[in-house]
Amino acid sequence: MITLSNLTYYPIKACRGFDISESQVERMGLANDRRMMVVTPDGEFLTQREHARLALITPALKNDSVTLSAPNFDSIQIAIQTSGTPTPVNIWKSKGVSAIDQGEEAAQWFSDWLGTAVRLVHVDKNFKRKLNPDFAVSAEDHTGFADGYPILIISEASLQDLNSKLDSALPMNRFRPNIVVQNCEPFAEDTWKRIRIGDVEMALVKPCPRCEVTTIDKETLARDKEPLKTLAAYRKQEGGAMFGMNVIPLNEGTIKTGMSVEILESV
Repeated sequence: MITLSNLTYYPIKACRGFDISESQVERMGLANDRRMMVVTPDGEFLTQREHARLALITPALKNDSVTLSAPNFDSIQIAIQTSGTPTPVNIWKSKGVSAIDQGEEAAQWFSDWLGTAVRLVHVDKNFKRKLNPDFAVSAEDHTGFADGYPILIISEASLQDLNSKLDSALPMNRFRPNIVVQNCEPFAEDTWKRIRIGDVEMALVKPCPRCEVTTIDKETLARDKEPLKTLAAYRKQEGGAMFGMNVIPLNEGTIKTGMSVEILESV
């Protein structure tokens, strides 16, 4: 039986994630996943590609506030603002996404840690960032500050298959999935079109092309050619080296680790 073995959400895009035993699935992804993002003063999004130190930031959510921590650096706690005067930000091809600035204290903390002027924003609760219509199931499908789709799913077997080809095994956190499943064949997720976990149905709409963020060690920030070099040798498709599948929730509900994964439709 295929089961859900791990759930992870990332409060701030490009920062550390948290493993949880259950999560509410919303139409825009797991609850609290990538609702916040670090941007330049002009509103351009930041990633680990150019600011690897984002990977060392731990954002902990509690009671509508976030505590920001980093190694050997003073922590702060700020109240999260989800409404107010919106500011436009850009993420990939999504221009003018409505976001709420999180204030001077958060901006200064991130700026000091990264060594450059930045702001922290939260997606405007009244804004829907629509998905690529070529892959969306519904015109209402939307996400927060994830790269392109609400959820990313990867199987443990796929990582094991990749690691069998590498000199040094890599942890799953290199790939930053939300949902990890077990007890299936390597890359079985590539063939799934619709699945159900608990009461939540999801559409798997396209493979995820991987970038240099996967080559950054999330503890030391060291960079390497792997896993992209090996993925390119056996997982290359038009658009890049694929690992994991992008997912759109079709309804809302709660999912928990240990739940069975039912394959409703496959290729």
